[in-house]
Amino acid sequence: MNDNNPKAPLTPLNYEPNRHPDYQDDEIDLRELFGIIWQGKWWIIAITFVFAVGSVIYSLSLPNIYKSEATLAPTEEASGGGLSQMAGQLGGLASLAGVNLGGNTVDKTTIAIEILKSRAFIKSFVEKYNILPEIMAVEEWSRQSGLVYNKEIYDPATDEWVRDVEPPKQPRPSSWEYVQVFKNEVLSVARDDETGLVTIAVNHKSPKIAEQLTTWLIDEINNHMRERDIQEARRSLEYLNEELQETALSNMQQVFYQLIEKQTQTIMLANVRPEYIFQVIDPPVAPEQKAKPSRALICIIGTFLGGFLSVGFVLLRNLFRKSKDVA
Repeated sequence: MNDNNPKAPLTPLNYEPNRHPDYQDDEIDLRELFGIIWQGKWWIIAITFVFAVGSVIYSLSLPNIYKSEATLAPTEEASGGGLSQMAGQLGGLASLAGVNLGGNTVDKTTIAIEILKSRAFIKSFVEKYNILPEIMAVEEWSRQSGLVYNKEIYDPATDEWVRDVEPPKQPRPSSWEYVQVFKNEVLSVARDDETGLVTIAVNHKSPKIAEQLTTWLIDEINNHMRERDIQEARRSLEYLNEELQETALSNMQQVFYQLIEKQTQTIMLANVRPEYIFQVIDPPVAPEQKAKPSRALICIIGTFLGGFLSVGFVLLRNLFRKSKDVA
């Protein structure tokens, strides 16, 4: 065998794999990194322990929040059935007389949901049932003592608001304040696009108040939509009666009589239907278990956060120490 042959095959004795030039440095850096973390293990343990204890204390300080929800189904009137189908037969004639009998692009269910979340409806609801202290001043609830109000905000003995706020705010919360709290923290409305079912949920520190508010909201939105349609039908009746008196053509008189009959039916059926827009499928109940907070999750997140921050602290501390030594 000729050792000087440049085309001689490689053997395990003369073959070395190509190593990345930084491979050895990376291995040393990893060992150094773990060494730094091990040297600062007491810092890591201490900081993680502080975060763990702090997260436990914080989670225990949070009050329980209970959720009461109800499942609703739109009625025939809300979904386009019932009188709305009858309105379709007279829609062309009604448009000639200037009367709106339905057929809008937005159905009544969507309108009812938006009204339920509107500022005007919430303001009227809170004022009607006088629930402002229950929305803005409840600190906690327990089965033994019931509702506990924050005495720095509201005095239940004298029914006075005593909170200390800076102008332009007043001790008594304005509608701007409590409507925002009601929409963001108390009320939740969701609609299933596939089934059309609507879910109304109320979050509160008291399970009984959560159930009561949910029941009141369902009643109020049904009553609001009923009164809205009745007033619209009465205005249409006034207009139709005036036009009927001024019309001498028998064909037009027949049209007006049919439209008057339709509006009269609307008022009659609206008055006899307690569940005018939403029919209750699953009524609200007082929950026995809290919906939030998830104290275990808060503690786990707090502990992991403390661990990450402690490792970062140890690494930065070592980096500053090296910079100081070099300087």
